[in-house]
Amino acid sequence: MQAFTPTAAAIFIITGVALAFYFRHEKVRLEEEREKERAQKSYGRPSVGGPFKLTSHEGKPFTEKDLLGKWSLVYFGFTNCPDICPAELDKVTAVLNKLQPAHGDVFLPVFISVDPARDPPAQMAQYLKDFHPSFVGLVGEYADTKAVCKAYRVYFSTPPDADPKGDYLVDHSIFVYLMDPNGKFVDAFGQSVSADEVVIKINEAVENWEKETGKKV
Repeated sequence: MQAFTPTAAAIFIITGVALAFYFRHEKVRLEEEREKERAQKSYGRPSVGGPFKLTSHEGKPFTEKDLLGKWSLVYFGFTNCPDICPAELDKVTAVLNKLQPAHGDVFLPVFISVDPARDPPAQMAQYLKDFHPSFVGLVGEYADTKAVCKAYRVYFSTPPDADPKGDYLVDHSIFVYLMDPNGKFVDAFGQSVSADEVVIKINEAVENWEKETGKKV
């Protein structure tokens, strides 16, 4: 019987780490696929989006009608999020930086807070300074937040009586929703989808929409 050498031990550890990373990635991907499947209704068309009334980071009223006329990239999160939200907003920023030279100013990135107790407009405005300048931050009362999350089929764990000074994390769905210029849902990009993959899918969506409608934004 051969001895378990340091080299063999190193290979064993590296292989284990690689497998763990692979299975973790697959778990995230499968969870995202299941979430998208749950959003499917009859004829396979997802029922995502709808009416909402919120306030922008500039303190102005903002509804679903303000999404019309552009391709919207809608993400739900909160400003106290330690890692996932900043990473996803960075990804959206990278996507826009790649798309805008070819398509122009036809995209509207939207960040909707699922933590209304701690994310007033001023906080959202300060937070979004680190991301793409065209981002619009949206906040609302708890009931309004719950309503827009329901419309987009977003899960969030913030309690209605959350302490504005509390130190807590919020569990929530991790998707970037692509809505067309008519406000219709097109696709949802999970955490495992890279910026380059999102760019490819959006280019395809824009091309298909232009062919179907015979117009450009």
